[in-house]
Amino acid sequence: MFGFRKKPETTLERVLPVHIAVKMDGNRRWAKQHHVPRQAGHVAGSEAFKTIARYCNKIGVQYLTVYAFSSENWKRSEDEVEGLMSLLRKNLRDVLTIFRDENIRTRFIGDRTRLDPQLRELMAETERVSADRTGLRLNIAINYGGRPELVDAARAIAQEVRDGTLSPDKITEDVFAAHLSTAGQPDPDLVIMPGAEKRISNFLLWQSAYAEYWFSDVLWPDFTPDVLEQAITDFNGRKRRFGGS
Repeated sequence: MFGFRKKPETTLERVLPVHIAVKMDGNRRWAKQHHVPRQAGHVAGSEAFKTIARYCNKIGVQYLTVYAFSSENWKRSEDEVEGLMSLLRKNLRDVLTIFRDENIRTRFIGDRTRLDPQLRELMAETERVSADRTGLRLNIAINYGGRPELVDAARAIAQEVRDGTLSPDKITEDVFAAHLSTAGQPDPDLVIMPGAEKRISNFLLWQSAYAEYWFSDVLWPDFTPDVLEQAITDFNGRKRRFGGS
């Protein structure tokens, strides 16, 4: 008697988001929970950032954007802001060395004019040194805000119209996007919000219009590759419609 061959089991292949954006939130609450100074929370968060950047590069994520310092963070105490600036300088020195063999290309988005000259110099050097790398494209948002970015783009377009190099009827979504700090890059597929807060916090307002959001109660210093994998798994379970049926 002839039997039928059992149909082999099939599994859906995991789809990696091309572009992941992360608001690194929860450092201060982590410090409070662990009864340590706020700066210790920021230091722990910076270590989580390095781990996640390396992991994204390892698994083949093409773009990663992290929110390091917002344009609203200047409202914090002078001591905390100076501590954050000092940590950013240290992190950039680390990026210049520990990412040297990681094939990670780094660029910065946000307004640099308010940053101190030493930090701006480190940012420029980091971009220059990593310019030819072909792995993960890492965007670090420093003194960044979604609304100021949109205003800057609108101002630049208005100037082009005034100069006669752009006709108003030629202004399209693509033209507008070309004036943003992420010009030439795909919009985020997945935006991850750790830290238990349920808000978008002025982060990539234009670019995240059709992104999938993933909120987590995990505070950023405790964010590990395993937690990232949970977000990617959840992303794979969603059907992206982009406004369609």
